[in-house]
Amino acid sequence: MSQPGSHERVVTLGVSLKMYFGYQQTVDWCQRIHAIVQRHPLASVVQVRLFVLPTFPALAPAVSLFADSAVDVGAQDLHWADNGAFTGEVSGTLLHEMGCRYVEVGHAERRRYFGETDEHIALKTAAAWRNGLTPVLCVGEEQRGSVQQAIAICQAQLTSALNRAQQQQLTGHVVVAYEPQWAIGSAEPAPTDAISLVCEALKQQLFAATGVRDGSVIYGGSAGPGLLSQLGPAVDGLFLGRFAHDPMAFNAIMDEALALCAPQ
Repeated sequence: MSQPGSHERVVTLGVSLKMYFGYQQTVDWCQRIHAIVQRHPLASVVQVRLFVLPTFPALAPAVSLFADSAVDVGAQDLHWADNGAFTGEVSGTLLHEMGCRYVEVGHAERRRYFGETDEHIALKTAAAWRNGLTPVLCVGEEQRGSVQQAIAICQAQLTSALNRAQQQQLTGHVVVAYEPQWAIGSAEPAPTDAISLVCEALKQQLFAATGVRDGSVIYGGSAGPGLLSQLGPAVDGLFLGRFAHDPMAFNAIMDEALALCAPQ
C-alpha cells in the first residue's frame, strides 16, 4: 500500500468488459491492448498495475495472450466455495489454477440483479484471499447525496466485506473500487472533489484494516480519458468500463498514468 508522502505514485488501471463483447471480439480487443501495452513506456514502470476482467469463456485465451506482458487477468465473479455442487458457478481455486490474479467482488449489478448480499460479498472476499487472488472490491452508494453520506456507506460496505476474511485470519492484497451506483453508465463521472474525499477516507480505513497486506483505492463509474489527471493522490487509479472499449482511449489513459508516475 502506498504510504502518504511517498515520492512515487502507484497507479492501478483495471478494465471490466462486463458482457458487452462476444468471444472473438474479446480476443481481438485483448490482442490490441497487448500490442499497445508492449510498446508503451508505462509497462516498464514498476509502480503501475494493470488488469483486465473478461467474461469467463474468454479467460483462458486472455491469460495466454497477456502472459508475457505487464497485464494481469482476472474474473468478474467467483463462488464463495472452492468446490462442490454449485451448477454454473466458478471457484477461486479454478481461477487461480488457470492463471488469474484478480477477481471482481460485489459489483452493484451483482447486488441489484442477482441478489448478492453483504454476507455473500464477505464470503467471496475471503474466498479470493484464500485462493491467492486480489479482490477488486466494489463499494458505492445507491443514491447521490452528500460526501459524508457516501463515506459512511462505503466504509460500512468495506468493513462488512473484509469481516469474514479477518475472522479467518486471511491476508492478501485488495483493490477497493469506489463506484457510486448513480454514476455507473451515466454521461459523466462523479465530481472530482467528491471522488478524492471518499477515496481518501477509504484509504485511511485500509491502512487500519487487519489482514490487508497491500491495498489501493481506485475510482469507477463513467471513468474515461482525462479523469485520472484531474484526481488527487488519494485516488490510486481507475476501474474502466465502456470508455476502454476503444483501445486508443485506453492508450490515452496510460499516457495520463505515465505522467502521474514521474517522481515528484
